[in-house]
Amino acid sequence: MTLTVPVDDELTALALAADPDLPIDPDARPFVMGDDARGPLPSWYMPAPASRMQEPWQVAIVLFLIGTLTLISGLGLCITYGYLVAA
Repeated sequence: MTLTVPVDDELTALALAADPDLPIDPDARPFVMGDDARGPLPSWYMPAPASRMQEPWQVAIVLFLIGTLTLISGLGLCITYGYLVAA
């Protein structure tokens, strides 16, 4: 989904004429399209991460791999190139 924002010539001229060294007005409000401001950033800029349920066997495989690699590193070994060697 692509969201387009109409930009007119007047806004462009104002933006180009603005002084970038001036401090931001403390009463300034962020640009928000619609009523979706639930945080510091609007949802069109950075939407909430999508979550999906994982099967228990998928979680077990990921935890096993992370645990194995952590154990190998903890023992002072290296498996970066596929061969288990002393680091």
